[in-house]
This record gives sequence, structure tokens and C-alpha cells, in this order.
Amino acid sequence: MPTYKSLTLILTIALMTVGTATADVTKSDQKQSAMETMKIATISKMYQQDIDEQGMSNPAVLQQYANTELQAAMTLEQAYFDKNQMSCNVDYDVLWDSQDPDYTQDKKLSMTEQGLVQVSLAQGSDIYYELSCDDNDKDCQIADVILDDDGKTLRKHLLEACR
Repeated sequence: MPTYKSLTLILTIALMTVGTATADVTKSDQKQSAMETMKIATISKMYQQDIDEQGMSNPAVLQQYANTELQAAMTLEQAYFDKNQMSCNVDYDVLWDSQDPDYTQDKKLSMTEQGLVQVSLAQGSDIYYELSCDDNDKDCQIADVILDDDGKTLRKHLLEACR
């Protein structure tokens, strides 16, 4: 009989441990899902503002949603323009991957496995955003925009080209 009680005790402890591990995984999945929802909501809000203002926001809508590092790179670009009367920025609207954006085109927002927000535009372009989020404020900011398949980013481009 003591063996039976020992076995029951071991099984009970094992099931409690599995239950706790499952709860931790569920909490982690929920936190990940909430973070993804926050990221997509931020990008969706940014695009809606750009559509509403037809790209005429001042400062630019991307700068309004950027974190401090990306804002600093964008400020560097403005200083370069003021000094040299020429742009060191990319020569198109990054949000729409176009020089003449179609604000009415359909777009689809999704998450990549790398945690980037992907915006797939009806014109066939995909734009990828890296966001930094603060759990406490339920707020996300754009840390960078991936410009090409080689992984070149807007922030890196501005820091290199606008010196």
C-alpha cells in the first residue's frame, strides 16, 4: 500500500507541475498576442492618419509615430536639407512605396515570424515595420522601416546618407 500512496503523490506533483507550465505558456502566448495586436493597431492608426491628411502631416506622420532613435535620424535628414538644399532621404513615400501614393488602395496588415508588422499594398509592395512597445503604456512606436530585401533600413540609410 505505501507504494501506491507514493505513486499517487508523485503523479499529483507531476500533474501540478504540468498545469503550472501550461499556465505559464498560455500567459506568454496571451502577452505575445496582445503585443502583436498593439503593433498592428499602431500601424493601422498611422496609415489612417496619413490617408485622412493625404500625406500632408507636419511633421510627417511617420515621424509622429517614430521612437526617439528614428526621430533623431529624421531630424538629421531635415538638418542636412536645410544646410545643403538637397535631400538625403529616400526619393519616395516610405509608407506607400511610391512617389505618388494612392491613398485609396487596399492594404493588409499582418505579423511576420520575426515580429515585424507587414503592410501588403494592393499595388504589390510589402513594407515592414519594426516597432518598440511599452507594456505599461499599451503604446508602440516605430523603431525602423525595412526598405529592401537586403535588410537596409530607413534609420540606417538616414544615418549614413545625411552626415
